Amino acid sequence: MARCSRLCNVLNNAKHHLIAAVTLATFTLAAPLAAQNKSGSTGEEVVLGLSKDRVAITATFDGSEILVFGAVKRETPIPTGAPLQVVVAVSGPASPVMVRRKEKKLGIWVNTDSVLVDSAPSFYAIATSAPFSDVLTDTEDLRYRVSIERAIRSVGAGMHIRGAQDFAEAVIRIRTQDDLYSLRENTVAVDEETLFRTAIDMPANLTEGAYRTRIYLTRGGEVVAQYETTIDVDKVGLERFLYSMSREQPFLYGLMSLAIAIAAGWGASAAFRLLRNS
Repeated sequence: MARCSRLCNVLNNAKHHLIAAVTLATFTLAAPLAAQNKSGSTGEEVVLGLSKDRVAITATFDGSEILVFGAVKRETPIPTGAPLQVVVAVSGPASPVMVRRKEKKLGIWVNTDSVLVDSAPSFYAIATSAPFSDVLTDTEDLRYRVSIERAIRSVGAGMHIRGAQDFAEAVIRIRTQDDLYSLRENTVAVDEETLFRTAIDMPANLTEGAYRTRIYLTRGGEVVAQYETTIDVDKVGLERFLYSMSREQPFLYGLMSLAIAIAAGWGASAAFRLLRNS
């Protein structure tokens, strides 16, 4: 009996140590996620879900749709006053962009001025539950840099450049035409000021990298809570192989491209010759 008692004590101690270790590991893993969720004075927090947090770019990739859905966690009743609004912003990797202005001189279009836009996201999509001006004040937009105009940073234009702001606007115009920039108002559905959902369309011409995803809860145009996570966009399969070869072994990549071009030309010539003879 004494031996059995000692054995039971050993097993109980081991069980308690295991429970403590699992609890500590759980809090350790949850800490980075909790650090991304910030609640405001209303005590409201975002609980977010994504249909997928990784987009794989393959040889047949023609775009993707990310479903963003979540709920508002609160310990107190829904605040009275202005209704809850939701803003979802997804931005791709940012990089400098050289923009050139062309003018027609003596019947020929030539480059005249050029400005280096310091930072412009490769992709930027905003979805709101109401008109943008209603869900976010200009002061809050300036603080959090949510709008497309505020997401682009351009401070490198020289004093001699006329209409320097036109160059940043040109980036927005061109990338909007390419479906890389979009503002979709009234596309976030909010149910009972608790549940929300929307869909973000991502085109085929995506840039590889981490896509910053931000969710803002606002009341009366003021941000009361925010949440941030990332969506990874990576090339896989043949796309990854060709991309890596072009960067790491450009000489072999050039030889392979030349061989493929020769083979395609010879194959097309043989096929037309066969059709003509038949």
